[in-house]
Amino acid sequence: MPRLSRTLFTVAGLGVAGLAYSVAEAHRYTLRRAEAPVLPAGQPTLRLLHLSDLHLTPRHTGRMAWISSLDALEPDLVVVTGDFLAHRDAVPSVLSALGPLLERPGVFVLGSNDYYAPAPVKPWRYLTAPSDVDGSRPTLPWGDLVKRLGEAGWQDLSNARARVVADGRQVDVRGVDDPHIDRDRYAEVAGPFDPTADLALGVTHAPYRRILDDMVADGAGLVLAGHTHGGQLCVPGYGALITNCDLPPAQAKGLSRHGRPWTPGDPTDPGLGGADGRGAVLHVSAGLGTSPYAPVRFACPPEATLLTLTPVT
Repeated sequence: MPRLSRTLFTVAGLGVAGLAYSVAEAHRYTLRRAEAPVLPAGQPTLRLLHLSDLHLTPRHTGRMAWISSLDALEPDLVVVTGDFLAHRDAVPSVLSALGPLLERPGVFVLGSNDYYAPAPVKPWRYLTAPSDVDGSRPTLPWGDLVKRLGEAGWQDLSNARARVVADGRQVDVRGVDDPHIDRDRYAEVAGPFDPTADLALGVTHAPYRRILDDMVADGAGLVLAGHTHGGQLCVPGYGALITNCDLPPAQAKGLSRHGRPWTPGDPTDPGLGGADGRGAVLHVSAGLGTSPYAPVRFACPPEATLLTLTPVT
């Protein structure tokens, strides 16, 4: 076999193997565990289950069963940061997946894929800039989803504030509708978090910095987000290349810090905000699903996270 032919054959084989691995990894559901120091000193820990980007269709029975099994973790609070749906008939699938978790305190926001049906995306556009959402795409039954989750007792935080009790602790929580499609209206929920609350919690689907800045400036101790899919196609040993928003790739998933914005001449501490004055703890979930048109992940398995909230030291 000529050298060029052997080279092309090898490259094609590696491509097929990489694609097969990426498809398989998209079904390797992983539970992450992490600790976040955001509670007042002396308090016992609080278990928070963070779910995001379920992207469910009726055929995702394995994903649904795995999500239901997370109730065995006995979380004190469940937070879902949007993109529940990927099909017009998926509301019953979401309710089945959440199943016993709906008996626990829960809050949620919506993402763009809860409003609009999935559609093919040109890969090079996704890799070069945040994706556009065509408003002419068919809509999904997001209103029914919100209604059913509300009937189960969960709070919709789409441009809303709420007070939630979790394991006897008072949680002052606020959220915004999806900033990725400009549905966020933070001005409607702005203002200092209640200093008497045990936890000041901000929730958004897409972690755009304008939202994080505002929440931290108002005193959020913890902010939860999704949307990024952790980069979805990552480089082993390096991580994400993109976030599909203006968050740096280094923060595409997991825990990090986000400080209050600061400009030269501002006499106040640029780190103000958060439970310990050093900005908010930010947790971005890599999420559990993908678009049906891009059902692959590489070096970035689907995940849910059990956050153990601990006292500030």
